[in-house]
Amino acid sequence: MTLTRLDEAVAALLAYTGKDIVLAAPLGLGKPHRLINALYRHVTADSTYTLGIHTALSLTPPKAAPGLERRFLAPFAARHFGEDFEALDYAIAQKKDALPANIHVEEFYLQSGSLLGSQQAQRSYTSLNYTHVARAVAGRGVNVIAHKVAREPGGARLSLSCNPDLTFDLLDEIARRGLPKPFLIAEIDPALPWIGGTAAVAEDFFDAVLEIPGPAPQLFALPRAAVSDAEFAIGLYASALVKDGGTLQIGIGSLSDALCHALALRHQRNADYLRLLAALSPGLADSTLVREFGGTAPFAQGLYGASEMVNDGFMHLYEAGILKRRVLDDVEAMRRLNADAATAEDLARLEAEGHWLDGGFYLGSHDLYRWLRELPESARRGVGMTRISHINELYGGNETLERLQRRDARFFNTCMMMSVLGAATSDALENGPVVSGVGGQYNFVAMAQALHDGRSVLLFRALRENRDGHMSSNVLWNYGHTTIPRHLRDIAITEYGIADLRDASDEDCVRRMLAIADARFQAGLIQHAKAGLKLASDYSPPISHARNSDTMLAQTLRSFRDEGLLPDYPLGSDFTAVEQRLVKALGWLKSTTNTRGGKVRAVLQALAAGKGDDAEAMQRMGLGAPKGAAEWLEARLLALALQKTAS
Repeated sequence: MTLTRLDEAVAALLAYTGKDIVLAAPLGLGKPHRLINALYRHVTADSTYTLGIHTALSLTPPKAAPGLERRFLAPFAARHFGEDFEALDYAIAQKKDALPANIHVEEFYLQSGSLLGSQQAQRSYTSLNYTHVARAVAGRGVNVIAHKVAREPGGARLSLSCNPDLTFDLLDEIARRGLPKPFLIAEIDPALPWIGGTAAVAEDFFDAVLEIPGPAPQLFALPRAAVSDAEFAIGLYASALVKDGGTLQIGIGSLSDALCHALALRHQRNADYLRLLAALSPGLADSTLVREFGGTAPFAQGLYGASEMVNDGFMHLYEAGILKRRVLDDVEAMRRLNADAATAEDLARLEAEGHWLDGGFYLGSHDLYRWLRELPESARRGVGMTRISHINELYGGNETLERLQRRDARFFNTCMMMSVLGAATSDALENGPVVSGVGGQYNFVAMAQALHDGRSVLLFRALRENRDGHMSSNVLWNYGHTTIPRHLRDIAITEYGIADLRDASDEDCVRRMLAIADARFQAGLIQHAKAGLKLASDYSPPISHARNSDTMLAQTLRSFRDEGLLPDYPLGSDFTAVEQRLVKALGWLKSTTNTRGGKVRAVLQALAAGKGDDAEAMQRMGLGAPKGAAEWLEARLLALALQKTAS
C-alpha cells in the first residue's frame, strides 16, 4: 500500500490497530517524525484512543535560555536543524510532564541529560541492555512498527538505512512468541542515505509505505563539540592501545573525536604523534601494555569497525586510510585470512564483498550523512548496517565467525565516574535520575572479557566542575549507582594516564586508579582506601602523582596546540569561525558567573574592560548597537569574555 498523505497513513494504521495503539519506533534518526506527530495529535484529540510509544533517544533540538544563550543558539539552530524541522510532540510534552493520560512513552535510552527533571520520563524509563530491548518490547504487545527508510536509487527496494538495529530482532522475537505480526509502516525520507546489504528489504516488507511529495525536513544532525585538553590527552593515551589489524568500537562525543584524531595523527603524522605521547607520558610507547595490546606505528593492515553506532569518527578514520581491514561472512575464509593463508579466491571475495565497517545505527553530523550518500558503490559495499544482536554480542547465532572477525577488539566507551575499585557509573545518578541509559556499554564490556584478545577501555575525565564553580573528582572511593560492576574492570583512562585493572587485586586496582586521579583528591581517596583495608597503612603515593593537575596538562599541550596538532574541532565544525570564538567566550562566561560572587566580579571587570574590538562577534549576537541597560550590560559581559578567550 503506497500512500502520499499523513491522514491516509494514520487511517491505515488505525484500521489495523483499533483504538489501542502500541507503537515501536527506532532510536535516534530512524523515527518518522511527521507520521508519529500526526498519530499523536489524533490520539490527543480523542481520549477514546490509547497510545503507547516504545523507543529510545528521541532527538529534540535544544531550547535556549533567555539572554546571551538565546542570542547565540536561535540563529544557529535555525540553520543547523532547519526552520521546518518537526520536533516530536510527545518528547516536548514529556519533558514538561504534560503527556495526556491516554498516552504513555517508554524509552530505554534518553537524550543525555535532557530529561533529568521530567517525572514522566524518569518513571517510565526502562533500564535494559541494548540486546534485551527486542525481548522487552515484544512483551509489550506491539501492534505497529513505524520506520523512516531510504528508497533505492533507480531500484525498487527500501533500506532501513540508519536503523536496522532492533527492527529485525524485534520481528523475530514476536514471531518466536507466536504473537500477531505488527502493522509495518515506513516513511520514505529522500535525504536518508541508501545502504544495501542486510539493511535492504523489498517494498512489500512493509504493509504501508508513505511517500509525501515535496522536500522533506533535513535530517537531525548532532552539533560537533570542541575538544578540551583533557579530552585530547585521553584520546592520545587510548590510541596507543589499538593494535594494527584489530577491531574498533567507539561511542559518541568529544572523547571519541579525540581518539579518532589521535589515531589519524598516529597514522599520518607519526613523528608528531610520538612527540605528543612522549610529552604526556615518557616511556608509554615502549611499555609492556602498549607492546602487548596496542602500538604506536602507522597502520599497515588497518582496522575493522564493528560498533553499535556509526559516527563521524569512522568517516574520519576511513578518509585517513585507517579503516581498511575487511572481513567476510565465511568461517573458513576468515580462518585463512587470519592465518595469512588466504587463497586468491578469498582475496577476490574480500575486495568484492568484504566489510570494513559494520554497525547497528548511524547518527552524526550533516557531513556524515553527505559522506554516506556520496560514497562510491565499491566503498559503500563495505559498509554493513545490521541487527544489534550481531554487533553487540558473540551469541547472535554465529559465535565462531564473530570471534574470527573481531580479532584484537578494542571497545572504547565513556563513563561519568569510576571508583578506585574499578566500578563505573555511566548512565544515572545515585539518587535515582537517569542521565542517558546503559545502551550497549555492558554488552561491549562483557564481550571484551569473552574474547581472548579483546579489551574494554572506559574513558572519563578525572575532574568535573560543579555548579558552584568548585572542582570535584570523578575518581571516587564509592558511588551509589553502578553501571559496570567492579568484577568486569578492565582498562580505565583519564587525562592523567592509563590504569590496567584486569585481573588485578583490590590493592593494585586502588594504586593504579590513584595514578590517574587528580592530585588534589588523592589524599582523601587514600584515607578511604586505608580505612577500607585496601591499602597498607604506611602507603604513600609516588611523587609523580603530584603532576596530575589540569594546569600542568595545559602547559604540556600548549605548544602542540600552537603548532595546530590539536585543533579545537579536529573532525570539523558546524559553527562558523565567529561562532567558534563565541562558543569559547560563552563557555568562559558561564563558568565564571555560576556563583553570586562570580557574577559580581564579572560585571565589575566588564565595566572596566570596555566594549572590546570583536565587532563581528557582537554583530552576530545582535549586540552591535545595544539598546537599553540590559543589552548594554550583555554586550559588555560578552566583550569581556571574548577578550579573556582570544587566542
